[in-house]
Amino acid sequence: MAFHIVLVEPEIPANTGNIARTCAATGAHLHLVHPLGFLTDDRTLKRAGLDYWHAVHVEHHDSFEEVRQANPEGRFFFASTRASKRYSDFEFRDGDFFVFGKETKGLPQELLDRNLETCLRIPMTGDVRSLNLSNSAAIVLFEAFRQTNFAGLD
Repeated sequence: MAFHIVLVEPEIPANTGNIARTCAATGAHLHLVHPLGFLTDDRTLKRAGLDYWHAVHVEHHDSFEEVRQANPEGRFFFASTRASKRYSDFEFRDGDFFVFGKETKGLPQELLDRNLETCLRIPMTGDVRSLNLSNSAAIVLFEAFRQTNFAGLD
């Protein structure tokens, strides 16, 4: 089994490329929910992922509901700066899905409202709107690995 990163309508190719590289380094699966704000042959995307794309398990989906329907037993956690619980408040397990929204708007409010119990945030201070998407995905993913004793990683 593996952890899963779900990007709902990502807009910036370099962020997706960086997340793909993190997935390659950890064995996490990457789910891209369309529409994307770039083409998957974008040079910036490829450059950010460098030569690791062959090592990434990538799935493309037309909607988030398609991801959920394909994984009915999956546990889904939704990242939002508006969530009340911190990412460290959850107990993760192998196979969990971490869902992130587009860089400019985050996840749709109706999706968050339907999943309030599994919405998580990364604590921040100051007037910063949010952390970079690829940094956020890495923070949450490595917390999940920490909680599972870095299973599968050297």
